[in-house]
Amino acid sequence: MTTLRAPRNTLTRERVLAGALELADSQGLDALTIRALATQLGVRPMSIYHYVATKEALLDALVDVVFLELYVPTTTGEWREELTRRARSVHSSLGRHPWALTVMESRAQPGPANLAGHEAVLDLLGTAGFSVEAAGHAYAVLDAFIYGFALQDAMLRSVGLSTSAAEVRDGMDLSRHPRLAAMAAHYAEAQEYPLDTSFDIGLTIALEGIARLRDDGDGAAD
Repeated sequence: MTTLRAPRNTLTRERVLAGALELADSQGLDALTIRALATQLGVRPMSIYHYVATKEALLDALVDVVFLELYVPTTTGEWREELTRRARSVHSSLGRHPWALTVMESRAQPGPANLAGHEAVLDLLGTAGFSVEAAGHAYAVLDAFIYGFALQDAMLRSVGLSTSAAEVRDGMDLSRHPRLAAMAAHYAEAQEYPLDTSFDIGLTIALEGIARLRDDGDGAAD
């Protein structure tokens, strides 16, 4: 079969990244190779290397595209509200790009949006009275919650949550597991498991703990 080729001089870095994002979103990172990307864009593989030198450079740039989607907190707002907006933004973005879970915080050469986003969070925490050490712990705890929840969300969606809670309950023998049976009965009438509600509850708990980290530790008190 003949591969359709893009017209000459139509390839740009933006088009390369858009194609890579589409490929990763639809098929996952394992499917994102230079050859597969070139096929999708209708160009020769060597054309891709003009815009990204290596697969790792492509991932660095692709992660930066995701960071561009995220809310960047400012020091003009109340720190809990700003972190809440950022957390919900990250949660939403990871829902659109589940492949990013494994690479968002692991880039050796982070891009400008990546660095700016981290700087903004640390600036917010520092301005709110967190010490450098307390800010580091706060950031780690909050991201652990966000990424951990997103991973759980992705795993549940990967097995198909179109099945109702009643069908799941009826497909298991819970006669020796009364707590699980009670939980299954509670959600049997629901259309879907309330993941978003659980995220908001968990985020509130995480932020309450982070506030104590500041006020009870070596950061400034209110």
